[in-house]
Formats: sequence, structure tokens, C-alpha cells
Amino acid sequence: MLALVQRVSQAHVVVEGQTTGRIGQGLLVLLCAERGDSAAEGERLLAKLLKLRIFSDDAGKMNRSVQVVGGGLLIVSQFTLAADTSAGNRPSFTAAAAPEDGRRLYDDFVQRARQLHPEVQTGEFAAVMQVHLVNDGPVTIPLRIPPANP
Repeated sequence: MLALVQRVSQAHVVVEGQTTGRIGQGLLVLLCAERGDSAAEGERLLAKLLKLRIFSDDAGKMNRSVQVVGGGLLIVSQFTLAADTSAGNRPSFTAAAAPEDGRRLYDDFVQRARQLHPEVQTGEFAAVMQVHLVNDGPVTIPLRIPPANP
């Protein structure tokens, strides 16, 4: 499972003119399920994400997690993170999970996040979305949890 995590001072997602999710300080999480992923990879990624120390402490050092600072999570499905451009200029997305698997894994990830974290907002799976953010830093961290049994 792949994620591109951005530390934000604010972010929101718009689908067909309607805001589907909005957070202040926190993490924008662009999430992609890959072929072979299961809920186990989602669990490991979420555990890493919630403990990732990328918020500044009083000395200005990245030493606090989203849980410590009380920030929000905005989780947006993003199958294009699985893009392969090694064979030319048009990306291939064959490494991304099939849509029905991707939806199930995304929904599982969001449901589990809501059990473990007080503020979780989302985009809309498979929708055309406009993601608005103010990247704080900027801080952008790629995370990948490979399938246990590829």
C-alpha cells in the first residue's frame, strides 16, 4: 500500500462543487492500494502514519505525531500513485489494485482510522476531485508498505 503524506495547515476536497472533507492542521493522505494488498498492509500503514513524527516540537524539531498535536486526517484515494513510467511517457497503472479491491481497502483504511483517531475526513472514492491544501513546511513524505505475500 502506498501513501503520499503531506503536513498541512489546512486542506479540503471538492467533488462536483461540494466539499466532502475539510481539516485544519494535520495530514493530507493520498492513499493507493496495490495489487496483492490486504487489510494487513492498511493496518501497518495506518500505525506508521499515526506515529509519524513530522510536526515540530517547541524547539522546532520534527518530533511530534498527528496524534500528539491533535491534527486531522484527510484521506483521499489516489490510484495514480501506482503509476509506472518506465516504458515511456504514458503511465501504466497495472500495479494498482482492481477498483473493487481498491474501494474495499480504502474503506477499511478509513473505517480503522476513524476508530483510532478523532478527526478523519475523506474524499470520494473513484470521483473526480479537486484537492486544495496549504502544505506546511513544505513537508511531503512517501510511505510504502509492501504486500506480505506479493
